[in-house]
Amino acid sequence: MGRATLFLMLLAVGFFFVAYNLSTLVISNKTAEGRVVGYLRKMSLIDPIVEMPKNLKNPKESNRPFHVAMTATDAPYSKWQSRIMYYWYKKQKDQPGSEMGGFTRILHSGKPDNLMEEIPTFVVNPLPAGLDRGYVVLNRPWAFVQWLEKAKIKEEYVLMAEPDHIFVTPLPNLAYEGYPAAFPFFYIKPTENEIIIRKFYPEEYGPVANIDPIGNSPVIIRKNVLEKIAPTWMNESLRMKDDPVTDKTFGWVLEMYAYAVASALHKVQHILRKDYATATI
Repeated sequence: MGRATLFLMLLAVGFFFVAYNLSTLVISNKTAEGRVVGYLRKMSLIDPIVEMPKNLKNPKESNRPFHVAMTATDAPYSKWQSRIMYYWYKKQKDQPGSEMGGFTRILHSGKPDNLMEEIPTFVVNPLPAGLDRGYVVLNRPWAFVQWLEKAKIKEEYVLMAEPDHIFVTPLPNLAYEGYPAAFPFFYIKPTENEIIIRKFYPEEYGPVANIDPIGNSPVIIRKNVLEKIAPTWMNESLRMKDDPVTDKTFGWVLEMYAYAVASALHKVQHILRKDYATATI
């Protein structure tokens, strides 16, 4: 009888310690989990890439149309691409989920062409003769500076696009307030080119990692934010082209680096969307 009682007492004490440790473990895990969740919530307020904005999770509640602005030349190949791009824009514009607004082909050839009646077009001047040194895309930031100064559009947001883009699905507004949305390009590597980047992005602006691995298109951005970036983007493009080492290193993506640097100089951070890319023709 005494042995049975002692056994039951030891068994009860054992269950008590197991239950206590289990409870302590659960409480500790919940506390730690709460701290982690709290930290992530705090970080989501700092870094827009951490968490998808709420308006994108509930697109039906969003109504923020963006204007599609496509820079182009009057070269035959550019015209062919522009017609295809505009065709697919019209196909997707009014589909469910689309927040695509108006469309403008920003023609930086300085004179009208034979697509003026087919595609909504705004004619701007190219850079002065010889300034682009055969690198025609240097005209792109200058084209946006002129268009933003002179054109009147009703949308608050702008999608910077190019003729070789195709809309394969309806596109919602992926930007979020002051944070533009951009596609991260694997070949834009600011941190691997820090020596060159520092010529245009001084140390007092912060680490080179602040520069997003992007170009200017595709980018959805508030018009008032683009108005601040565009002149700097143009100037940085010309400065980079004037530097032989930078010109040789960056090559055909020089103007993309210039946009990324210009954005960082204005402390503009982009939401990076790998699912943003459409197609190239």
